Amino acid sequence: MSGLAAALALVIADPLILGGQAQATSPGLGPELISLNTDTAERMTVPVSVDEAGPFRFLIDTGSERTVVSEEVAGRLALAPGPQARIVGLAGVGQAETAQVNVLRFGKQVLSGLLVPLLEGRHIGADGIIGIDALQHQRVVLDFAKATIAIHAATELYDTRSYEIVVRARRRDGRLILTNAIFDGIRTDVVIDTGSSGTVGNRALQRALRERTVGAGAIASVTGQVLPAEFGIGAKLSIGKLSIGNVLVAFADAPAFRELQLDRKPAIFLGMREMRAFRRIAIDFPARKVSFDLPAR
Repeated sequence: MSGLAAALALVIADPLILGGQAQATSPGLGPELISLNTDTAERMTVPVSVDEAGPFRFLIDTGSERTVVSEEVAGRLALAPGPQARIVGLAGVGQAETAQVNVLRFGKQVLSGLLVPLLEGRHIGADGIIGIDALQHQRVVLDFAKATIAIHAATELYDTRSYEIVVRARRRDGRLILTNAIFDGIRTDVVIDTGSSGTVGNRALQRALRERTVGAGAIASVTGQVLPAEFGIGAKLSIGKLSIGNVLVAFADAPAFRELQLDRKPAIFLGMREMRAFRRIAIDFPARKVSFDLPAR
């Protein structure tokens, strides 16, 4: 099991947390349906144009505060440089160069006048990241069965009765945090993190589970930093009436938990491996709701 844990650690990306003001989105009219691609870590990517060039392949990351462009794309497009930005991720704290982007488009969504942090494409695993600064006024529907993502404006009505369960969340730094999840009998805060292939837990959860581990490894960050971690397996994670079994968690003393004030009580960043147990997930940022559907039985 320790060998398996070490291999899995190599594909776990962290939720990227960056200081600075989030940029406003100019939403298109009506819902936009975008076909998803999947990277080697089973994270979701969408085609994006940067200053009318592209398309480039960007991760959809509900754990990242800011939209990010790779250093390679910035160099290719000769983007104007900006000031450095502070980065807080799972694997550490650091500084990143930034660049000016006039227009960034994905589907009908348009962002203008962006100051984007720059990271190496080999660490991101893509050409960039679409963060919650581009999604905070939207409702994002991830349909794993159809491999699509639908992006709706906040003003559009939708019927939550078509989902098996709707969970209310609280909002912190733009992220939605589910506060009523139960992990093997332990009440646990959950951050939905589409930018991470695997689930990461804090030390408070590990202690509550009595230091349950099955092997050691490391978390590889999109910033290029690496953080030692211990891996454990939970029998059941319950979110409302829905449950996920055999949850593999990387436990680490990650700065991202402290930055979001989630380090003292049990908390996890729920990654794509576990989210794919559902058929659909709708993340409604303005209404602070997350809706789930199980696969057809």
